[in-house]
Amino acid sequence: MLGCVGDLLDDVVVQRLAPVRDGADTPSIIRRRRGGSAANVAAAAARAGYRARFIGQVGDDLTGRLLVGELTALGVDVRVRHRGRTGTVVALVDERGERSMLTDRGAATELALVDTVWATGLHTLHLPLYSLAVEPLATSARALADVARHGGATISLDLSSVTVLDAWGPEALRALFAALAPDVVLANEAEAMSLRADVLAAHEPRVVVVKRGAAPAVVTVRGAPPVEVPPQRVDAVPDS
Repeated sequence: MLGCVGDLLDDVVVQRLAPVRDGADTPSIIRRRRGGSAANVAAAAARAGYRARFIGQVGDDLTGRLLVGELTALGVDVRVRHRGRTGTVVALVDERGERSMLTDRGAATELALVDTVWATGLHTLHLPLYSLAVEPLATSARALADVARHGGATISLDLSSVTVLDAWGPEALRALFAALAPDVVLANEAEAMSLRADVLAAHEPRVVVVKRGAAPAVVTVRGAPPVEVPPQRVDAVPDS
């Protein structure tokens, strides 16, 4: 089973139909969707036919209960605490389909004193870097990773955001990689460029995957030359 620790959020996706004018209306298409990096990975795995578990915290509110219901309906084993206020992300989509996010993670960052039994029986534990950047969620995520690793699970780390990487700085990232020892690291091209080589020297992951949008992804397995994996072409992407 794949376990994912982190955010389950209410996404408000704003696709503008004209340039933004300060102090005036901008025609847009606005949709609400279930979001959150960790929840999205769990949902994708479930849709692909794999067993998946989501671990996190959502608000003790109607939005949180609806989001949990949607994830459960996909077949995800949802282990959450209902406390506080469910977080929201406003995603601004430009004409290229690229997203810029305004984030208010709310209760998602407040997962504390987690039941580490939730991390047992896993084949892989997936952690977005978001889940290791803010307390008390970060301490809970590390505790879950320790339990999963002790049970023989692979640890997967998604670098999440250049903003989050820059806020950590190289010294803190080196310490994180040395302590967490992720087996798999996932990044987009900008995130990979932000991650200095000396950080990876603290711990060389078994597999590093760099996603490059429309260009082939680069997969590097420890001890082997990098391999390019061509993407499936999609024309006129409205929303990445």
